[in-house]
Amino acid sequence: MPAVSKGDGMRGLAVFISDIRNCKSKEAEIKRINKELANIRSKFKGDKALDGYSKKKYVCKLLFIFLLGHDIDFGHMEAVNLLSSNKYTEKQIGYLFISVLVNSNSELIRLINNAIKNDLSSRNPTFMCLALHCIANVGSREMAEAFASEIPRILVAGDTMDSVKQSAALCLLRLYKTSPDLVLMGEWTSRVVHLLNDQHMGVVTAAISLITCLSQKNPDEFKTCVSLAVSRLSRIVSSASTDLQDYTYYFVPAPWLSCKLLRLLQCYPPPEDGAVKGRLVECLETILNKAQEPPKSKKVQHSNAKNAILFEAISLIIHYDSEPNLLVRACNQLGQFLQHRETNLRYLALESMCTLASSEFSHEAVKTHIETVINALKTERDVSVRQRAADLLYAMCDRSNAKQIVAEMLSYLETADYSIREEMVLKVAILAEKYAVDYSWYVDTILNLIRIAGDYVSEEVWYRVIQIVINRDDVQGYAAKTVFEALQAPACHENMVKVGGYILGEFGNLIAGDPRSSPLVQFNLLHSKFHLCSVPTRALLLSAYIKFINLFPETKATIQEVLRCDSQIRNSDVELQQRAVEYLKLSSIASTDVLATVLEEMPPFPERESSILAKLKKKKGPGAVSVPDLEDGKREGGELNGGGERGPDSAAMSASNASTPSPSADLLGIRSAAPMGAAPTSTGSLLVDVFSDAGPAAPSTAVNDDGFLRDLEPPTETSGSLLVEGCGDSDSAPPSEDPATLLSEADELLNKFVCKNNGVLFENQLLQIGIKSEYRQNLGRMYLFYGNKTSVQFASFTTTVSCPGELQSHLNVQTKPVEPVVEGGAQIQQVLNIECLTDFSEAPLLNIKFRYGGALQNLSLKLPVTINKFFQPTEMTSHDFFQRWKQLSQPQQEAQKIFKANHSMDTEVLKAKLLGLGTALLDDVDPNPENYVCAGVIQTKGQQVGCLLRLEPNGQAQMYRLTLRCSKDSVSLRLCELLAQQF
Repeated sequence: MPAVSKGDGMRGLAVFISDIRNCKSKEAEIKRINKELANIRSKFKGDKALDGYSKKKYVCKLLFIFLLGHDIDFGHMEAVNLLSSNKYTEKQIGYLFISVLVNSNSELIRLINNAIKNDLSSRNPTFMCLALHCIANVGSREMAEAFASEIPRILVAGDTMDSVKQSAALCLLRLYKTSPDLVLMGEWTSRVVHLLNDQHMGVVTAAISLITCLSQKNPDEFKTCVSLAVSRLSRIVSSASTDLQDYTYYFVPAPWLSCKLLRLLQCYPPPEDGAVKGRLVECLETILNKAQEPPKSKKVQHSNAKNAILFEAISLIIHYDSEPNLLVRACNQLGQFLQHRETNLRYLALESMCTLASSEFSHEAVKTHIETVINALKTERDVSVRQRAADLLYAMCDRSNAKQIVAEMLSYLETADYSIREEMVLKVAILAEKYAVDYSWYVDTILNLIRIAGDYVSEEVWYRVIQIVINRDDVQGYAAKTVFEALQAPACHENMVKVGGYILGEFGNLIAGDPRSSPLVQFNLLHSKFHLCSVPTRALLLSAYIKFINLFPETKATIQEVLRCDSQIRNSDVELQQRAVEYLKLSSIASTDVLATVLEEMPPFPERESSILAKLKKKKGPGAVSVPDLEDGKREGGELNGGGERGPDSAAMSASNASTPSPSADLLGIRSAAPMGAAPTSTGSLLVDVFSDAGPAAPSTAVNDDGFLRDLEPPTETSGSLLVEGCGDSDSAPPSEDPATLLSEADELLNKFVCKNNGVLFENQLLQIGIKSEYRQNLGRMYLFYGNKTSVQFASFTTTVSCPGELQSHLNVQTKPVEPVVEGGAQIQQVLNIECLTDFSEAPLLNIKFRYGGALQNLSLKLPVTINKFFQPTEMTSHDFFQRWKQLSQPQQEAQKIFKANHSMDTEVLKAKLLGLGTALLDDVDPNPENYVCAGVIQTKGQQVGCLLRLEPNGQAQMYRLTLRCSKDSVSLRLCELLAQQF
């Protein structure tokens, strides 16, 4: 950078800044600023012969005023004029002003682009760097269109200076992140990859950031970078600290470059070339060996740099999961960190070991550290470290240590932090079910769980224990005895009362022979808890009482007296009153045979994925269960999950399910004959409704898929056999005729449904298509209504849903065939079940064909399935929001757009749209009350993507600035693109 001469000090600017700092009040500051703005405006308008120094000084003052938070609406042209100066300081101030104050929609963009082109072609390295920095800072689509083809040429040119190459690589990276469709490497690919061999380490460091980003999107095009990256890594790892003098940081050679190289290699599978793979294994072994060497410095910077490389190397070893020796060594190295005095190292070690525990090669090695992890769970001061210790115990659990781990987690639950108790409860419940060696231990564990942390035991947990008890004859008596004893405690949690009421109502007869648990004793014990319970629990207990009349006729008079009392039949709660009246009448007029039929024992529940597992998937962090983990658990989870000895009913159920796909693909109940939470249709037990989402107080009418979509009009048939894959090649698809061209307004129709789920999707003079949809986690159900607006029938009516290109692997759509004839004035319905496998940007296509008056009608449009439909809202405090905002600070994680308002800027309309987006609208978070901030998590089958949104409206200028930060860059860009068209 050129030296700044003494005359460039700009005394006038220093005096102005001093005046501002000396202001005693806000009013005095505004008065001084207004005076200065008036002076600058008069200078710009009156004196046409301002020299470069004066322009620079006044533009600097405008920039300072803007940074103080005041609007600047003039001076832009003077800043552009500074770009043509040949003095570095003047050109620098011009570029700085433009980078900060000029937006992509400015009328000056063309003049700015011309000035940048002149500097890029000047071959002056200083001016070229300034121009490249400006392009990267602005990063607009217009600049990408103007310079995306020029910058790669500068980057690979042989006569380009090293400092310019660094700037060009980072500038190209910025443009690729904002406009990937405009940055086409093509012929430059191989030459960019070979920058990894450049002599200048700074060029290599900048280039590898670009190559890593490009490799993530186009791995096949850049796969040649693997061998070059391994070669460069080998040279760095084997070098001494004196070999790379300028790039050695506290005795660690090029730590940032080493980390970036290791991260690049994680974009690819292990090298196929034996020599390259051997060299890489040697590098990783050297890194592990160096971790064992005594430190060369006591400074924290030395250990930080050394450990950064080590953890990145361990991440690569885990990614490859093919070298047993390295995996075990990595595990042993992490084990040493578990007792390190540095909290951050202990946290990272626990987090990495959670991943290692899932590898077949290192699982046993991880288990050797169980005592250390248990000790960390009990003694760590930092709650985040304790949570990681709990996650690791969960990950390392298997049949050999399940009882020990569950016992330790239960013990810890009594003193655990409130923030992690719910997740701990879910994990204990899952482990108890997955690795139970006998059912009595499982029942004891869950009841103990309810006793210790009843407030955090969700409905899914006690639903599950009841399902398992009902499905297993050999545990019913033990469960009834155990829950009866648990209910005798003076202070009994309401969840225990629910479980007790249900189990005793079904199986109380199995322990009635003991005088200590006679029918009347059981009833009195339950009824003693009645007045302490909430309305849903009281409703369940009333259902248990009517079950008692069937099981124990001798209790009929006592129970009828309870049902007859005013507190029941005149109860202010309609549900309790209705149950009391109906149960009293039923017990009075029904014969013994009718009563036995109506109140018969609950039939076994269909074997399906545990709802506890589904709930735990919502949780964030490495401790969350992935779908493969669940499926592994199904295969080897013992008696409760399909292994071991089972009764004839369970065996038959297993046989019938043997040919079905994994349960994770069937959460919407597509293939099951009955919902998870309800018994198969029969005369049925009156207790069946405790498994509906509405709780025991819900009426016992049909529940649609555990309550999901129950407010929508149900299809006439929901048989799984009627559903076909919509995004695959289906034999049942109609024969293809000439494909319809996509409607010109298809994108416009799609955008209408980004922030809403119901409405009219398409309408012309013949056909109207209505839509109703609802989404939960990564699953959705959509109803399409096809209305014939004419008086003539539609013949040969067929619909086809297709997922173009890569969308087939991102979205799974199952459709139900429609009726081939639509009568005049009639409407038919089609059901679509949607599963989001990973994030996507395109929309499925709906093609409709029918004959009207003999003529073929063929139209195609986009289904309104966008990535935001899979949002789960997340409530956050202001502190949590901005802490997470700072964590998502990598450039590729942010997408920002400044745009003109397309619609009215009404506050209520904006709030409605943001809520319709699917996120949580957070109040009192942003310091500026005019701004809107939202938070949510996009749920896909493969991962969760956290998203934060900030919308800053400018009513005076009728413009918005929209900023999105997501844990996955492709999601940020897609959401930004979708939302910019909504406001």
